[in-house]
Amino acid sequence: MCSCSLGIDLGTTGIKAVLFDADGTALGVGLTEYTLETPRPDFVELDAEHYWEAAKSAIAEALSKADRPPQAISAVGVTGQAETLIVVGADGRPLRKAIVWLDNRANEEAAAFRERFGDEALFRMSGQTEMLPCWPAAKILWLRNHDPEVFAKAAHFLMVEDFIIARLCGKYVTCRGLMPSSLYFDIRTGEYDRAILDFLDITEDQLPELKEPGEPAGICIANDSPLLPGTVVTCGPIDHVCGNLGTGCTEEGVISETTGCSLALCASFPKPIYDEDRRISTYLGFAKGSYVLLPWAPTAGMLLKHFRDEFAGGRNYDELTQDASLVPPGSDGLVLLPHCAGAVSPVCNPNARGVAYGVTLAHKRAHWARAILESVAYLLRDNIEVLRAMGSPIAEVRALGGAAKSPLWLQIMADVLHTPMTVTACEEATALGAAILARVAYGDFQTPAEGARAMVRTRSTIVPGENADAYDAAYQRYCNLNNLLLPTF
Repeated sequence: MCSCSLGIDLGTTGIKAVLFDADGTALGVGLTEYTLETPRPDFVELDAEHYWEAAKSAIAEALSKADRPPQAISAVGVTGQAETLIVVGADGRPLRKAIVWLDNRANEEAAAFRERFGDEALFRMSGQTEMLPCWPAAKILWLRNHDPEVFAKAAHFLMVEDFIIARLCGKYVTCRGLMPSSLYFDIRTGEYDRAILDFLDITEDQLPELKEPGEPAGICIANDSPLLPGTVVTCGPIDHVCGNLGTGCTEEGVISETTGCSLALCASFPKPIYDEDRRISTYLGFAKGSYVLLPWAPTAGMLLKHFRDEFAGGRNYDELTQDASLVPPGSDGLVLLPHCAGAVSPVCNPNARGVAYGVTLAHKRAHWARAILESVAYLLRDNIEVLRAMGSPIAEVRALGGAAKSPLWLQIMADVLHTPMTVTACEEATALGAAILARVAYGDFQTPAEGARAMVRTRSTIVPGENADAYDAAYQRYCNLNNLLLPTF
């Protein structure tokens, strides 16, 4: 049996490594951060070597905090951000800085894809509701058009996860669950799309070998990381799907939601599913042959952070939520629309902005704090109603992110949704999902679901309370305002 497994979560601004024992207890957590570069409008880059240096540092910190030697790690799972493009030469070294997923330079290239293939065909192939400039396919075409020297030398086009696994194992391998938003992967066949590759003028040999979640990617070779040669490594699907596994969403009717800076939900389906209204994108799940709908919103916890930093007079999160707890449901008529960085789902409008409605002189700081918590809960319900309409029998929501640490916020969500909110014992659910897949690759479990049943434990469940009915009226006010104003932006 695997003694300890390591989950590596490759984030946008930092890499986290978490060491877990056999029952899923986190023994040590390491985090190394980096600063993205924005040299021009729409350009977001990072020296790709920073990812490797950060990964090594985070692994070393996790081992140190756990007081365990590298020999304790039997298997490693890697997950994280998708869509960040790293181009390497024949020697495996980056040929230029990574083009981060937030980068939107490839607008003209995205338009060229739409003109060549059509929105409907791209949607059916990829599951993504729009052809966006941030997708790797558009970035590769940008390189061909604007940096032909790098394009000509490119031996492999990788994402961050692929790059880290290549450094660990000396092999170019990726997880199918990382690929849907590349826009050169067909979710129907589970293979790269030949017509897209021909359009880009690249070959399948320039892309990593495709693996299933929990399938061994390789074993560690001698490298300058703390991991020992021979350690089993597996690749994982995108971070939200690994978080879905790490919170134990293995039964029908249980979904996960993450309220961090942004909001994201993950609802699993046993067969291919498309939102015909193109509000929600389709991804692959953590189990072979499964699919997920993944609605998200750009701002959630970021709103509370902004309010704390700019308007709260030095009060911390605990103090703000304590203030908010003294305000009645509905915030005495103060309604906020949380679209401060645009709206994505269930209605897409990148030009949308935040709105405060019903403001009176009686509204104090505590009202604004509670209205922020409520606005995110309303947005969550908006997306869950779409998922239910598409056949997801949602009976329980597993919570991740900062909101999972706030009993008040969880109670508001439970009341607004009329659905229990469950928090798991492990706060590092994304890394735990990767570690579960590592143990599947090692041979301890036959399936990811079996691993989740052994390694995920719940801590508490908050059920709808006496304010649930009152929130129906407040949610309807939010919907009326949202429906009225969203088309005007």
